[in-house]
Amino acid sequence: MSAPLTIIGSGMAGLGLLRALRALDAERPVTLITADGGDDYAKPLLSTGFAKRLPPDRLAARSALRVAEELNAVVRTHTRVEAIDTAARTLRIGAERLPWSELVLATGAAPAVPFALPAAVAGRVFTINDLEDYRAFHAALAALGRPGRVAIVGAGLVGCEFANDLLAGGHEVSLVAPETAPLARLLPEPLGRALGEAFEAAGMTLALGGGVTALEDAGADLGVALDDGSRLVADLVLVATGLRPRTALAEAAGLAVSAAGIHTDRCLATSVPGIHALGDVACVDGVSAMYVQPLQASAKALARTLTGTPTPVAYGPWPVVVKTPLLLVVALPPTRPPARWRIEGEAGDFTALAESEDGRLIGFALTGACVRRKVELARVAPPLLG
Repeated sequence: MSAPLTIIGSGMAGLGLLRALRALDAERPVTLITADGGDDYAKPLLSTGFAKRLPPDRLAARSALRVAEELNAVVRTHTRVEAIDTAARTLRIGAERLPWSELVLATGAAPAVPFALPAAVAGRVFTINDLEDYRAFHAALAALGRPGRVAIVGAGLVGCEFANDLLAGGHEVSLVAPETAPLARLLPEPLGRALGEAFEAAGMTLALGGGVTALEDAGADLGVALDDGSRLVADLVLVATGLRPRTALAEAAGLAVSAAGIHTDRCLATSVPGIHALGDVACVDGVSAMYVQPLQASAKALARTLTGTPTPVAYGPWPVVVKTPLLLVVALPPTRPPARWRIEGEAGDFTALAESEDGRLIGFALTGACVRRKVELARVAPPLLG
């Protein structure tokens, strides 16, 4: 019988690995440990649920109990691993010392909140990074008994998707960010401005080019003070200012980590024998890619490695499809600053090509009707991790 496998984390990475492993080996003993409820759900659905009026339970495909039954695994929910002992090969869980033979870290990433939250407003300020976060925010909106006034801090991928989704769900939305246009890390500024114009045309308030200086308790209202001296009024604040890989457990155990994540090779092996990592927490051969397709490719490759066929992972030229129906957006951001962006189009329909000094295509961004060029351009773009 194969050595038992222990997976820490039940997000798309941990459960995706378990599914991929079971397609190759139905019998290997597997224990999956998760700090949350262990429900199986697709994380991208979190930023589409409000427009569809979906309660949290509708987002879960199956419970932890069904996962355990269908995938023949021990699933330990609401269980927090406090430390990894690499010498004794045990996990510390309270007073328990749980042995492991092979270990996979799929601990994901946590929202980064760039400002302090006064106790008086903390109950009205949210992040959404998993189903339980969605459940809490959904309950807070429902408790208002009317459409909410939501200030979203952060105009990146998550902030823009939730802004579009909440607006479509009938809520009043303000989008606050220091960048001068939305999606600054994915789009050159003219395309970002086009998305911002589509947001404003639909009734969203944009407060771009400045930051939040304070969140203020104003009785029934929540004040959002901006550094230009202006102030927004909201019922709730949703912070979407990026994610940080959850590396503390690995770092304390002596694994090689950085701000980009737990360092792994192409076979997703960490610096400590017997321990692998994948998903948002992993920096694979210098590449950190917090998107669904790299995660799925990593799960399939690691499943083969763990069943005896060492398989280096490869990431293709996979564009990011942004869920903003007010203006369709697709982007393949270049892995290094381009020598130039070549931009064509008008009225929200733009093609932007990122080119190297010698004129090679190294990335692209598309909006509106031009998103139909996604497949054509992806065919000639370089892979993210070849």
